[in-house]
Amino acid sequence: MSFISVEQTCDFSYHNLPYGIFSTADNPKHRIGVAIGDQILDLSVVKSLFGGPVLSKHQDVFDQPTLNAFMALGYDAWKEARRTLQVLLSANESTLKDDISLRSRAFVHQTAATMHLPADIGDYTDFYSSRDHAVNVGTMFRGKENALMPNWLRLPVGYHGRASSVVVSGTPIRRPSGQMRPDQTKPPVFGPSKQLDIELEMAFFVGGGNQLGEPIPISRAHEHIFGMVLMNDWSARDIQSWEYVPLGPFLGKNFGTTISPWVVPMEALLPFVEPNPIQDPEPLAYLQHTDAYTFNINLFVSLKGELMTEAVNICRSNFKYMYWTVKQQLAHHTVNGCNLRPGDLLASGTISGPDPETFGSMLELSWRGSKHIDLGGGNTRTFLNDGDEAILTGYCQGAGYRVGFGSCRGTIIPALQH
Repeated sequence: MSFISVEQTCDFSYHNLPYGIFSTADNPKHRIGVAIGDQILDLSVVKSLFGGPVLSKHQDVFDQPTLNAFMALGYDAWKEARRTLQVLLSANESTLKDDISLRSRAFVHQTAATMHLPADIGDYTDFYSSRDHAVNVGTMFRGKENALMPNWLRLPVGYHGRASSVVVSGTPIRRPSGQMRPDQTKPPVFGPSKQLDIELEMAFFVGGGNQLGEPIPISRAHEHIFGMVLMNDWSARDIQSWEYVPLGPFLGKNFGTTISPWVVPMEALLPFVEPNPIQDPEPLAYLQHTDAYTFNINLFVSLKGELMTEAVNICRSNFKYMYWTVKQQLAHHTVNGCNLRPGDLLASGTISGPDPETFGSMLELSWRGSKHIDLGGGNTRTFLNDGDEAILTGYCQGAGYRVGFGSCRGTIIPALQH
């Protein structure tokens, strides 16, 4: 255990140790921190203590304003850093615990910190890997018999999103305007989206990349997956439904994507691994792996209207409901020789389970606006109102501890007047 006190229900236990980028009022420089309890360990202050065979030559990565350089060092460096942190924060290790001067400089209370995007995100890909979600949406738009497209059970379907509009938790999201066609007998109209939605997702950061033309085999995919965050991939359903044929989402998606600030290392998630879903038909050889890489991560979505005093839960889901694993997503992304780079972000797609309370979007919860979502006190929604705050949280539950992600939140502000 650690000499830092951690409540049993705190997301940031000694078993977690996620990485993030923070600044403070008295030091506006962006720097790398590790969360434990209600504290942040400033790695730029303790960088000289990373004396292992890999990091002793690269201590400067902990002086950078993003995680990209650290991610680029690769799998062995990440494992070495985690081992060092576990030792430094251990109750039995005096180096940090008993040096009062060093401790006073190295730790920052989380309430005193401003969080920033963890990485310079060069590229962002969004997959569509929840079978329950794909069936639900397909049923709404094409009917139950044609819910899944012929390729869906054969490969992890995905599209390239917009990296420039990925923002950190807490950033307001402006209601987008665009073309819509609410009446199919009339021409399209322009205006603010009336069907603004959340999407409960998770995403992983690519660590070490690959050379152009050289795929990453699935047997080594784990060496390129740095860690995971929560994601809300905001969606304007009315804009999306008019524009997406034949090339897929565009303005209905690229106006904003929110991620949580703390990147949970894959090593912290491994104790919560579960058997992979049975995939029938059997995937092609390049997508096959026998090792378990599906994770039991409890996920929640809450909504707080502008005049509501507290947020109300509208979804309880789990990452274990995913059909395609993150290893399969990464292997498929690179099988054609596409080069991934440190800091690239690959998202799961909306995470829905088999039951209505596990549906990860308001599109599903309201079944395309045909049902009201009850928020209590006479408040209901089908889609988001201006002033609504959406809050995503998630954690793995251990024996007396959690490995959690903090929160991923954003508030809708009104569309600009055109």
